[in-house]
Amino acid sequence: MPKLLTEAAIKQYHDDGFFFPVRAITGEEAAGTRRQLEAFEAEQGNTIGGSHRNKSHLLFTWVDALMRNATVLDAVEDLIGPNILCWNTLFWVKEVGSKTFVSWHQDLNYWGLDTDDLITVWLALSPATVASGCMRVLPASHRGDMMPHEDRFDTDNLLTRGQEIAVDVDEDLAMSMPLAPGEMSLHNGRLAHASGPNHAADRRIGLSLHYMPTETQQIIGDWDSAALVRGEDRHGHFTHTPRPTKDFDPEVVPFHTKATNAVREVLFKDAEKVRKTL
Repeated sequence: MPKLLTEAAIKQYHDDGFFFPVRAITGEEAAGTRRQLEAFEAEQGNTIGGSHRNKSHLLFTWVDALMRNATVLDAVEDLIGPNILCWNTLFWVKEVGSKTFVSWHQDLNYWGLDTDDLITVWLALSPATVASGCMRVLPASHRGDMMPHEDRFDTDNLLTRGQEIAVDVDEDLAMSMPLAPGEMSLHNGRLAHASGPNHAADRRIGLSLHYMPTETQQIIGDWDSAALVRGEDRHGHFTHTPRPTKDFDPEVVPFHTKATNAVREVLFKDAEKVRKTL
């Protein structure tokens, strides 16, 4: 019996490659998390970026807590079973009036993970609306062969290589996934998705969390890490990430550096260019 999702929701996810919205945390909790992020940004003097936005659960205890949130994990377990690793946590911030966007792509085309069962949870910390550039998906595009991609390195593209599906996408088939603060969407790592610029009056702030079965292997990089967030890992393909006891825990920061460098090596494998930051 499912822990959180309905049988209809589970069927839609497997048929179409996505499901939304699911209430993960309260609006008040989302607002509190946003305040923590923006306090860090104020301290740094700029929007979270570079390695800080990648594998952020190793730097911030509040991201580690979100990654292990029982409601989030119940939804993931309903889809891929009880033994779960989280490969990455990643912030996606679009400032008001910015031109930043995400081109049409399939994540598992370049993440080096040999699973068809990776789930991305996209958690909204501010309103993710059509106007603010919420995610759009191509239903059922997680099925069949992966689509060809090209690296375009557009400076406004939030993706590392500006990678984009190299065939025409029928926008009429796309579906938008708006979310209120504290809601999450779930989509398969093979699903084609994109998002546009932020034309709204508020920042669009999201946190993506990438979960996979413990039998998954990294087939591009020589070493990789993941957090064991539920169940058992009887395979040992990934080094388990440590948990920070405080933000920027000096015992964990060196591991974060190693882990994010490993992700960079995977993401830029055979690329013609390498961006300085993720």
